[in-house]
Amino acid sequence: MLDTNLKTQLQAYLEKVTQPIELVASLDSSEQSREMQSLLQEITSLSDKISLIERYDDAERKPSFSINRVGADIGIRFAAIPMGHEFTSLILALLQAGGHPPKVEADVIQQITALDGDYQFETYVSLTCQNCPEVVQSLNLMAVLNPRVRSVVIDGALFQDEVEKREIMAVPTIYLNGKVFDQGRLGVEEILSKLDTGSAGRDAEKINAKEPFDMLIVGGGPAGAAAAVYAARKGIRTGVVAERFGGQVLDTMAIENYISVPETEGPRFAADLERHVRSYDVDIINLQRAEKLVAGDLIEIKLASGAVLKARSVVLATGARWRKINVPGEQEYLNRGVAYCPHCDGPLFKGKRVAVIGGGNSGVEAAIDLAGLVGHVTLLEFGAELRADAVLQRKLLSLPNVTVITSAQTTEVHGDGKKVTSLSYKDLTSDALKQVELEGIFVQIGLVPNTEWLKGTIALTRHGEIEVDARGQTSIPGVFAAGDVTTVPFKQIVIAAGEGSKAALSAFDHLIRSSAPA
Repeated sequence: MLDTNLKTQLQAYLEKVTQPIELVASLDSSEQSREMQSLLQEITSLSDKISLIERYDDAERKPSFSINRVGADIGIRFAAIPMGHEFTSLILALLQAGGHPPKVEADVIQQITALDGDYQFETYVSLTCQNCPEVVQSLNLMAVLNPRVRSVVIDGALFQDEVEKREIMAVPTIYLNGKVFDQGRLGVEEILSKLDTGSAGRDAEKINAKEPFDMLIVGGGPAGAAAAVYAARKGIRTGVVAERFGGQVLDTMAIENYISVPETEGPRFAADLERHVRSYDVDIINLQRAEKLVAGDLIEIKLASGAVLKARSVVLATGARWRKINVPGEQEYLNRGVAYCPHCDGPLFKGKRVAVIGGGNSGVEAAIDLAGLVGHVTLLEFGAELRADAVLQRKLLSLPNVTVITSAQTTEVHGDGKKVTSLSYKDLTSDALKQVELEGIFVQIGLVPNTEWLKGTIALTRHGEIEVDARGQTSIPGVFAAGDVTTVPFKQIVIAAGEGSKAALSAFDHLIRSSAPA
């Protein structure tokens, strides 16, 4: 299953294994079991510290395999053939089970080992989901460090009977001790905060104790990361506060237009951003949501946790999020048929009927991708014609299982109380109401800026974007803004990074001039 290049890379990683590992495979006579067996045999052939045990008569999911350190109790199991996005999860699990130290902060390790209770996690993933690996890797790490934590990774496409029985329509979906724990992307710190309810108060105390920053960046996407690097290189006290470092990039699949980087993926790009920022003396305050900005000689950023950060200058880079269609049924059936990430959730709709709402590049790309997985795709576009690039439109229209409906206004999402069954739309050419029977709806209609918390404080456009001048200056002295949250046209990663750099330089110039003697 592994090509020569992949084997060479894996063998180099496995040289870091210092303690013996057992792979215990639960197999049957299926083709999937033979694939798993082949993968595990190749892995064991690359290291003399890894052995394979095959079982055909146990009660575990088949096919699946566990990873355990000999003489220890590590609760990691893959009910999946972990290729695609989960191959990295497999490598990290092997390394950590084999004694290689994890790259996490000491206080996070202490928090994991101090967990009191028994935690049986089951995580349903798809191998094309870019959000799933962070959840898988976080839970596997916890299982390595704490024997009372068990982590099972389940490929929804491989165990479709379980997906149907539990009515899972979005990944990652996490069960804890048999009950739904959460859905969507979560890092280890977020998982711990949900398990350790006292951590939020402790974090707020630490934040309140911080000295004022020279420059505080709110937001950890490309704009925020670039601003942080440029500020730190000036030698000033720099902080970044973010709800999740990486921002919207974490939900992006292929990135092929960032200059000098021919091709990468969103999560990898976000990790590179954080690594670059951490290479400087920057205080990163993650998992914190800003709720209010108070202007003054020292600008205050009040957080949802109750903590307050102060700074002499601020760069706002809070980005944007998926725009919703805001029709009856959308919120009710979120993650029960209504989705926003075709790469993540598409495999759960294999052979079924779905709709894509939106005829821009994102919508048409989603429809093309889904057409290779699902039974039929109906694409609905509000305008009289598609807005996507011509090359994408030609590809879309060549697909036999795609129907394109233009001049269509989605009016309602229907369901049976458990999952989506259809949607209604108005034909704008005739005003007739029509209905499409389906099981899934993927919304791809653009972005909305994350500025609700700034209303009444700073000048915003009617669309909610922060008004900035050519230097990134906002209507409040000392407060600058950059990226998708601003009026700057063309929401692109490379543009956001450039605007973040410019905003930091402008803020530094403001600091120099405001501190100069009269």
